[in-house]
Amino acid sequence: MNISQTLIRIFFISVLAASCSDVNEKTGTAERDPNDTLVRMEPYKITKPRLSADYVNRKRNEIDAFIKKNWRSDKESLSFLVAQNGQILYEKYQGDADRIEGTTIEADTPLHIASVSKVLTATAILEYVDAGRIDLDQKVNTILTGFPYPDVTVKHLLNHRSGLQNYAYYFDQPGKWDKKKPLTNKDILERYISDKVPLAFLTDRRFTYCNTNYAMLALIIEKLSGKPYPEAMKQMVFDPLGMNDTFVFEIEKHRETAVPSYFAHGVEIALDYLDAVYGDKNIYSTPRDLLKFDMARYSPNFLTPKLQKQVYVGYSFENKGEKNYGLGIRMIDWVTGQHFYFHNGWWHGNTSAYVNLKKEKVMIIALSNRYSTKPYRVRFLSKLFGDYPFKEDDAD
Repeated sequence: MNISQTLIRIFFISVLAASCSDVNEKTGTAERDPNDTLVRMEPYKITKPRLSADYVNRKRNEIDAFIKKNWRSDKESLSFLVAQNGQILYEKYQGDADRIEGTTIEADTPLHIASVSKVLTATAILEYVDAGRIDLDQKVNTILTGFPYPDVTVKHLLNHRSGLQNYAYYFDQPGKWDKKKPLTNKDILERYISDKVPLAFLTDRRFTYCNTNYAMLALIIEKLSGKPYPEAMKQMVFDPLGMNDTFVFEIEKHRETAVPSYFAHGVEIALDYLDAVYGDKNIYSTPRDLLKFDMARYSPNFLTPKLQKQVYVGYSFENKGEKNYGLGIRMIDWVTGQHFYFHNGWWHGNTSAYVNLKKEKVMIIALSNRYSTKPYRVRFLSKLFGDYPFKEDDAD
């Protein structure tokens, strides 16, 4: 063996040794980089026989009839998809993306998903809980320095039982904020600390849907990951799942490029000082990307069974009723035994509806960037897949 061959052999041996340096000698499995602070979702595809052509055609026709009944003009904004077992049954994209630019909504056009963002924020938090990095019952003030509410836990933020005041209402009061300056998540925390903002009600006394909870959860993600929320979500959720058209809106970065939203009569809605807050909103995505996210939540490696069960249990129990809220998901629990899981959203002119029929493994998503409550009506499509006793007045 000549000198050149020897050097080449030494090089490959060193590369092999380096590649194995992160493998546990006892288990043979790769060890976690101690400097890696992220947890990552895993993509998942249900390995079941594909739906029959007859079934797909029948459902497609039924869904198409529903769409034509509710969206009678192709000028109405709609980004819509229905899938079962990961297989797309129907999708439709129409309306203006940007009226000034003359662009229309296509399959790869990211729209603001409003409060459906909470489902993704909650998922990232739950991944950290599953990894043992935090506990559901852990006090938030042990994670966020100076957080002034000693009884509030991570779970209280997720299920809206914290008692925190809604930041949008607090900072809208005269003199509370210079509305020419964007408000950030850190600003909210700092001002709640410095202003000694009282709770709206005692922690865990009742359910009140409040965006401040999810703004704080975004800060927890930043603390745990050591990265800004937009980058953390990209590396933890979007990139691993191939959600290539999904991003967290950053006002300086995306002001000129993000798809705008419109009032119902078609006038564009300007950004305001609340558009820099994320976690509760501000994720832009597409139905196809959200399908990848929805499918990943069926992965056998997504959360332990115990934690999964906690996600889909209602925590709003003061008043008996069908409507409830779990950990980052809304639900309807009928006395007849059916369970319906979903989340709606609204921000500026953007409205959204995410439906997750777990039993039938069906996902329904409807997005609009021109204000309309029609996306909320897609829940009626659940009746095509199972026994969901919706009434006409249950739409909104």
